[in-house]
Amino acid sequence: MPLITLPDGSQRRFDAPVTVAELAQSIGAGLAKAALAGRVDGRLVDTSFRLERDASVAIVTDKDPAALEILRHSTAHLLAQAVQAIYPTAQVTIGPVIEDGFYYDFAFERPFTPEDLDKFEAKMRELAKADLRVTRTEMPRDAAVELFRRKGEHYKAELIAAIPAGEVISLYGQGDWVDLCRGPHVPSTGKLKAFKLMKLAGAYWRGDSRNEMLQRVYGTAWRNEQELKDYLHRLEEAEKRDHRRIGRELDLFHQQEEAVGSVFWHPHGWTLWREVERYMRVRLEAAGYQEVKSPQLLDRTLWEKSGHWENYREHMFIAESENRVLAVKPMNCPGHIQIFRQGMKSYRDLPLRLAEFGACHRNEPSGALHGLMRVRAFTQDDAHIFCTPEQINAEGVDFCRLLQSVYADFGFHEVRVKFSDRPAKRAGADETWDKAEHALKSAVEAAGLEYTLNPGEGAFYGPKLEFVLRDAIGRDWQCGTFQVDFVLPERLGAEYVAEDGSRRPPVMLHRAILGSFERFLAILIENYAGRFPPWLAPTQAVVMSITDRQADFVRKAAEFLKNQGVRVETDLRNEKVGFKIREHTLKRVPYLLVAGDRETESQSLAVRTRAGKDLGVSPLAEVAARIQADIAGRGRHSLED
Repeated sequence: MPLITLPDGSQRRFDAPVTVAELAQSIGAGLAKAALAGRVDGRLVDTSFRLERDASVAIVTDKDPAALEILRHSTAHLLAQAVQAIYPTAQVTIGPVIEDGFYYDFAFERPFTPEDLDKFEAKMRELAKADLRVTRTEMPRDAAVELFRRKGEHYKAELIAAIPAGEVISLYGQGDWVDLCRGPHVPSTGKLKAFKLMKLAGAYWRGDSRNEMLQRVYGTAWRNEQELKDYLHRLEEAEKRDHRRIGRELDLFHQQEEAVGSVFWHPHGWTLWREVERYMRVRLEAAGYQEVKSPQLLDRTLWEKSGHWENYREHMFIAESENRVLAVKPMNCPGHIQIFRQGMKSYRDLPLRLAEFGACHRNEPSGALHGLMRVRAFTQDDAHIFCTPEQINAEGVDFCRLLQSVYADFGFHEVRVKFSDRPAKRAGADETWDKAEHALKSAVEAAGLEYTLNPGEGAFYGPKLEFVLRDAIGRDWQCGTFQVDFVLPERLGAEYVAEDGSRRPPVMLHRAILGSFERFLAILIENYAGRFPPWLAPTQAVVMSITDRQADFVRKAAEFLKNQGVRVETDLRNEKVGFKIREHTLKRVPYLLVAGDRETESQSLAVRTRAGKDLGVSPLAEVAARIQADIAGRGRHSLED
């Protein structure tokens, strides 16, 4: 007679074992209809799961955070069933859930086509409408191998054969179709209503280029049609905002094969870079950081001492000179420790905050490179705080406040925090990690920030906080980090004289706000779709003439604005002013300033914005003051509102 405890604390006792579905029905018909799965003592299970003993149980509906993964996993099965219904000789391999959707890999005699995608999706809708019951069965491993071999599913049989002998295998069926899976899955295909197949790709079996090429079908699935519609709209917006496309349109940068993973910055793009760097330098100096510069090449022995050679070697570029092996730095940490070690430090010197706009190189696979988002050569807004254990909380609070303030100035107000604890491959004893993780949790809690856990994703030398910001179209980007490190300072011989006269290794706090400059600029470009707030815009204003008669005044006005700190250009071309306005609007210039005969005579300018807003005619000094105020406001009072 199981006693079931529900999330609200209420309890229900049953005279015999019941399924999760029956429990939901006993609570209410509406809940039973909405049930997708169950959570029994914290473990996700199917609605067919039998409750035979006392347990805490929650009914999972589409409002549960776990719902999307269940829906997407089940939709991957629906895709596999549809493909094999249309092409019975196609073999299924694996079909995992990924961000925003799922994929399934197939072995088939020819490449799938876009027309095939349409057929697959139509069949999926037919199978969903049929509301086929989804059932879970179990069988011994060897029996499951034999089952799939008889079906001609050699890839699936190979996967099962790799599972340790003696383990029970779970299978899921819907209609006359069956697949290997751990589950859980939705109770019937009718629960799958909001999905779309997105694209085709190739993929090697088990990710090994020595194996045969498979057909990968990508799809997306959501709780309802509105969520699907919103997602497709975000994709459409993301394509319009692609930083590579806007980079070409605004002449910001380019990349080419002769410098894979690196960037050629053009004048306008470098102006944007310098403005961001100038801003960050001012904020860091105000926060008590001292800027330093460390070498690009460091001897292998230093990387061995730090642990990077063992834990990070595959990502490092190597150079050789005079029988010495040198590594191009992938990060700045060991160099900053060398700076700290010059001259004995006292506890009175701590905290010591060393910042560097450090150029780093990492040997990323060419297939993973993506515009500015993922490159091989990049610059970090890196800094390391050397402090005592007692100073960790205060430094953590100050950093979190600085980070939030910086993000707000760039227009990002939604920031989430993830706590990443010890990875499987790490340096340092468990006791050291216990201390570091406790210190980091105390710091983020002292800062008053909520966080979610990101298990096993810490750096090899310490746990970290990851700061995730949300952009204008709802996408999340992980940028800032804050790490507590008790390992590297000791390994590299950093010490300070404590208050009692003893020598101790300092705590090293690794921190970044933007992360990679290249990636952050790509995020800015896409967030604003190239319509940067005036303080960031490479060109903040264009002064243009209507006829040649205004040329001298246009030059004079531009020079005046330039002297007031405005990045300004002139347009004296013999073109109609409407044409000029349209062209500079497309270039996303914030202020379009026009001088005709009347404006020249009164030493004024007609002011328009790139959004088409007419701000009227104002004296030159007032125009300069307006633009200066807008720049100082960092876009908080946008002219385009």
